[in-house]
Amino acid sequence: MRALGDTLAVGGYRLGWGAVRRLPERTAYGLFDRLADAAAARGGTGVRRLRANYARVRPELGPAELDALVRAGMRSYMRYYCEAFRLPDRSADDIARGVRVEGDAAIREELAAGRPVVCFLGHMGNWDTAGAWGSRELGPVVTVAERLKPEEVYADFLAFRESLGMTILPLTGGGDVFAQLRSHLTSPVIMPLLADRDLTARGIEVDLCSHPAAMRAGPAALAIATGAALHPVSIHYEPVDGSDWRQRIVITFHSRVADPREGTTRARATAMTQQCADVLGKAIREHTADWHMLQRVFVADLDPAGPA
Repeated sequence: MRALGDTLAVGGYRLGWGAVRRLPERTAYGLFDRLADAAAARGGTGVRRLRANYARVRPELGPAELDALVRAGMRSYMRYYCEAFRLPDRSADDIARGVRVEGDAAIREELAAGRPVVCFLGHMGNWDTAGAWGSRELGPVVTVAERLKPEEVYADFLAFRESLGMTILPLTGGGDVFAQLRSHLTSPVIMPLLADRDLTARGIEVDLCSHPAAMRAGPAALAIATGAALHPVSIHYEPVDGSDWRQRIVITFHSRVADPREGTTRARATAMTQQCADVLGKAIREHTADWHMLQRVFVADLDPAGPA
C-alpha cells in the first residue's frame, strides 16, 4: 500500500507539473486560487496551523479578519506552487520582469569583490523564482533543500531547481551539510537558506513577533565560520500594473547583520539570528499573507501538549 501511495503521489506531481504548464497563464492562476479557497474552507491541519501562526503575529485581528487573511495566505501559498510548475518554461527576460529588487547594491559589491554572501530567508513569497533570478542576475546560487517523500518527488524537485542554475544540497541523507556549504563559501556565491523554522532540533530560540520561536542556526554559524556577509532577505508579492491577477515578487535584501565577535560561537550565532528574526518579523507583519508557514515554528506550539 505504501508503494502504491508513493506511485500515486509521483504520478500526481508529474501530471500536475505537465498540465499546469500547458494552461493559459490567467487560467492556471485562477485554478490555483480556487484550490486555495477550497483548502481554506475545508480547514485541514495545515490551514489550522497557518491560522494559529497568523494569529500570533497579528493579534489585533478579529475572527473575520483572520479568516480573510488565511484565505489570502492560502492563495499566496498556492500561487507559489503554480509558479513553480510553470517556472521551467519561463525565459530569463520573463523571470526578470516578474521580479523587483530592493537593497541589492551591497550584495553585488561583495560578489564583485570575490566574496560570498549568506542570506537568511523566511518561507515568504516565491524563493524558487528568487533563486532562478539570482543565478542569472547575481552569480552562482548554492542552497539546501528538505528531502521530500517519496524520493522520486524529491528527485524531480531537485532536477527542477538545478535546471534553474542552482546548486542544491540535501538537508539530510547527503553527509555533513554544514561542511559542504562551508566549502562552497570560498568563492563568490550567494547562499540563500530558509531559516525561519528549525528542521534539525539543533536550532536557536529567538523572539519572532514577540513570541519565542525556533530558527535554524546555520546561516549565522556559516557567516561566523567563514567571514561571509550575512543578510536577511524577505520576499513578497505585489500586483503588476493594477492587475487583479498578475503579480511579481519583490526581493528585499536587508542590511548586513554584524558579528558581535565576542562570546562563544553559540552566543554570537544567537545574537545574529535574533537580528535576522527582528527583520523577518517586521516583514511578516507587513506581508503576512505571503508567509507560507503551515508548520509549527513557535516554541509554545512545539510542546506536544500545544495545539496541533
